[in-house]
Amino acid sequence: MQFDPNHLEQSAIYKLLTGLIIPRPIGWISSVDANGVVNLAPFSYFNAVGDDPPHVMFSTSRSNHVIKDTLHNVLQTKQFVVNMVTEELAEAMNLTAHPISANESEFDYAHLTPAKSIKVTPPRVLESPVSMECELVHHYTLEGSQNGGSTILIGRVVQFHIADDLLMDGYKINLEHYQPVARLAGSNYAKLGEIFTIKRN
Repeated sequence: MQFDPNHLEQSAIYKLLTGLIIPRPIGWISSVDANGVVNLAPFSYFNAVGDDPPHVMFSTSRSNHVIKDTLHNVLQTKQFVVNMVTEELAEAMNLTAHPISANESEFDYAHLTPAKSIKVTPPRVLESPVSMECELVHHYTLEGSQNGGSTILIGRVVQFHIADDLLMDGYKINLEHYQPVARLAGSNYAKLGEIFTIKRN
């Protein structure tokens, strides 16, 4: 089968992309608005984009042309924290995807603990073994949308928080202790599964 995205509904494009580009890491983004209300939401359009200097990106949709709290907060304060999702945090992460009012915090809703960051205002998730404090350096809204489009946000990592039991010699990460969760399509997620090694020539 072959498809021209110009002739597909946006919902069909979404299903194809999220079903084909898998697994995707989950950026669990904490942010805060100008009034100090903390927000926490998962994004699977997320990844690292560079290490010199270290930058990450995530993308948030404007479904029905409505700006999500995370986008509003980050554009307002220029700061956010990426918290990584592990197997034991999957259920809590799923709770934070539930829509609640803008003056409520997903930390309270999902019974998570906000921990003070070092260099940015938004708190990190204490229960997460990996958090990255970030400062916004660039954002770009994709044009030609059918339903509101998406905005890409790129942040520079200014502070890493890594649980002691994850770190091995040479700054390598112990994957057995880490146990990250990845996003598939629909309600499906994946664990790491079997790992194989191919060395470069």
